[in-house]
Amino acid sequence: MCALQVEQRQYKTYILTDPTNQSRIEILPEKGGIVTSWKVDDREIFYLDAERLTHPELSVRGGIPILFPICGNLPDNAYTHNGQPYTLKQHGFARDLPWQVVESSTSDAASDSSITLTLSSSTETLKSYPFEFEVAFTYELHGNVLTIRQQYTNHSAVMMPFVSGLHPYFSIEDKSKLRFEIPATQYWDHKALVNKAYFGSFDFELDEIDIGFKELSGAAATAIDLDRQLRMTLTYDSSYSTVVFWTVKGKDFYCIEPWTAPRNALNTGEHLLTIQPGATLEMSVSMTADFGK
Repeated sequence: MCALQVEQRQYKTYILTDPTNQSRIEILPEKGGIVTSWKVDDREIFYLDAERLTHPELSVRGGIPILFPICGNLPDNAYTHNGQPYTLKQHGFARDLPWQVVESSTSDAASDSSITLTLSSSTETLKSYPFEFEVAFTYELHGNVLTIRQQYTNHSAVMMPFVSGLHPYFSIEDKSKLRFEIPATQYWDHKALVNKAYFGSFDFELDEIDIGFKELSGAAATAIDLDRQLRMTLTYDSSYSTVVFWTVKGKDFYCIEPWTAPRNALNTGEHLLTIQPGATLEMSVSMTADFGK
């Protein structure tokens, strides 16, 4: 039977466990609603910079930071809406704000093992993003599958544009043993600012790799860690138009990030999602960790 525990550490930590499959996740609602740990067969999936986590003023580098209402950065951190200029820092504010736990469920049925968190607009968010909203994330643990169901509700009297994404940090010891199955033939290099052909591999001798696949032909991206015999597959629905790959030389992580739109979409409108007043948009991402693959 699945179980939910709450532990008071530096941050109140919610632990959802599926002992039958030796899997568990840890969530910190007050620290951006982030999942900081995911274990399958008692093996850790995510990278986490624990030192940064101890400093409240720093963004978390690890787990699954939530990106909203933008992904990536804007030129000069600025955008314009209805002729009014606004400022939003990289990846938006959702990853830095406290979320509220509103519901949890555990039972013998793995599909019922979940926890739901919400983030609502406030006086502060309205200064940088002039829309009233509620975002709900439901984390579901089902054996070796972590599903993140999302609801975005527009409580404003006008159409609400937004971008949303996930920024999972996957643990890796030897990047040379990584192989990829990404449904694209080219990518946009955020460093060189050019499109390049994609042949299924990356040059990990570079100091940083920061690229975006914007022309996807499928709804799943996979990384195979030959060292750990781990096949990690991210499945995303049609709301997601972009998959970003990011890593830094000398760091034991790589990121495969599903985004609903590329950088600067609030200015360009490229793949920008919009919600009618009073409406809700639902979307989901699932991560499957298969060891021995």
